[in-house]
Amino acid sequence: MIIRRVRFDHPDAVKLNDEVQAEYAERYGDEGDATVLAPTDFDPPNGVYLIVYDEFDRPVATGGWRSQDRNEEGNEDGDAELKRMFVVAEMRGRGLARRILAALEEDARAAGRVRMVLETGTKQPEAIALYTSSGYEPCAKFGYYRHHADSLCFAKRL
Repeated sequence: MIIRRVRFDHPDAVKLNDEVQAEYAERYGDEGDATVLAPTDFDPPNGVYLIVYDEFDRPVATGGWRSQDRNEEGNEDGDAELKRMFVVAEMRGRGLARRILAALEEDARAAGRVRMVLETGTKQPEAIALYTSSGYEPCAKFGYYRHHADSLCFAKRL
């Protein structure tokens, strides 16, 4: 497996984002994650977007982080917000999400961020298990879905 830095508007990132949005829509019965994301949100040094490619150079997993500081949506100074963690169905269970998560944490730490935060939902038990087993703890709700009952927020000191 090879991890590459790409822009959020890279064709492979768009493809995987469409897939994760379809999965969110299926799980939650809506149109997917409505959080506004811009490609520049993930441009270093204020973020990064990663794609894992398999041995056939197919994009199979993704994730990114973007800088957040104290704002009206509940973020704190020094936050790195985890976004679009996703592994295609046929590649799950191989540790790819854990590898991406570790790479994103390392990158955010190197960029001077002090806390990694994420929002997930009650209908994503695999994500909850990954984050809690990786040292993330529940935190005050933040972000676009902070007022939704299905929203769960987690944080980890970097």
